Amino acid sequence: MARVLGIDVGERRIGLAVSTPGGGLAVPLLILESQGDDADVAAIIEIARAEGADALVVGDPRSLDGSAGPQARRVDAFAERLAKASGLPIARWDERLTSVQAGRRPAGAGKRRSTARADDVAAAIILQAYLDRERSRGR
Repeated sequence: MARVLGIDVGERRIGLAVSTPGGGLAVPLLILESQGDDADVAAIIEIARAEGADALVVGDPRSLDGSAGPQARRVDAFAERLAKASGLPIARWDERLTSVQAGRRPAGAGKRRSTARADDVAAAIILQAYLDRERSRGR
């Protein structure tokens, strides 16, 4: 498995994570402040190229009952635009509760990360779950 870019699309920020070469581990990369869909798509494509990613995993923000609310529909449209513009394959991954998990991960040296600024960690959680599943399937 080559490098994969994980993406947690929020209303104001987009968290990004990247897999290590070989796809074994997801590492938080950075947080983009949203500048609008066109600019965000262009920035993600540039980062994916710079990181050597040949696939993208986009978090799927479903409600706890699995239904698609307004944010899920917005992310669906964004993922479609990203797939078309980048030409890269995109997988979707259920991201329910990743922001909560990300906020509980330590930032280092006894500090806890704010959930408002844990978007890159949430992207890493999404990506790691995807990588683990792919590895278990022998991919």
